[in-house]
This record gives sequence, C-alpha cells and structure tokens, in this order.
Amino acid sequence: MQEIRIEKISLSIGVGQGGDTLDKAVTLLESLSGRKAIQTVTQKRIPTWNVRPGLAVGCLVTLRKDKVSMLKDLLAAIKMRLKKSQFSGRTMTFGVPEYIEIPGARYNPEIGIIGLQVSVTLERPGYSITKRSVKKSKVGNKSKITTEETIKFMKEKYNVEVEE
Repeated sequence: MQEIRIEKISLSIGVGQGGDTLDKAVTLLESLSGRKAIQTVTQKRIPTWNVRPGLAVGCLVTLRKDKVSMLKDLLAAIKMRLKKSQFSGRTMTFGVPEYIEIPGARYNPEIGIIGLQVSVTLERPGYSITKRSVKKSKVGNKSKITTEETIKFMKEKYNVEVEE
C-alpha cells in the first residue's frame, strides 16, 4: 500500500487571449494526447491585462492511466533534467519550450511553435477516499507523499537528474 504511482498528467497551454492562437493550442494538445482538450476561462477581472470573467485564455488536457507512457517522451524533451524547485509534495511541474522537441511530435506549420506546461500528480493506493461522494476522509500522514519521495520516485523509475 506504500507503492507510489502516477495518478494523472496534465498538459496545459496558456495563451492569454481567445481566437486563433487558442484554437492552435487546442489543436496541438489534441494531436499530442489523442484526447479532447478543454478551454480554461478566467474567474477574475484584470483591467490592465484586458481580462474579464468568462474569457477563454488557455486549454488543458488530462491524461490518466492508459496514457501515462507519454511521460517518458515529455521528460526526453527536457533531457531528463529537473530542478528541485519543480517538485512540490506529490506534484511535479515542468515546461516544454517547444513541442517539436517531444520525440514523435511532428512540426505542423499551421500551428507554429508553441510551448506547453506539464504537471504530474502522484498518489498511493487509498487516495480515492478524498474524492468519493460518500464518507469522504483525509489521507493519513503515513500515506502522504513528500517532496523527497517524489524526487526518489522520479530518479528510480524514470532516471531523472535532479539539480539544486
């Protein structure tokens, strides 16, 4: 029950405005993941950035169990190097500056060059008690995943080099 596994991988692109650039980002995420991407909308009004509530500014796709194998390609795009500051508890986040660096991704001239952000969330068996609808409960301290355990998991399982 102490074995760590990957719960999900979230790929996201923030473009800052709707329109053509957002459509290109959605197309890119759908071609990389094979899943339907959703658009993310703003919640707050920020007049200096011309942002109002309900404005689509990014897109997101979540990969679960069957698509976790894509993580090796995403890590290869950043040459298997991460900083310690990119780890936080049971999550790990890194950016891919250009999608064409991902092995197997082909350049599409209609999309151009776009970068994306990758967030990996880890879990142990039993984490589902926080998500169930009946009799929700908290995860015990022995089952919580620390930053050090996340780093150790990535080093052992994916041969990731962690820099200070």
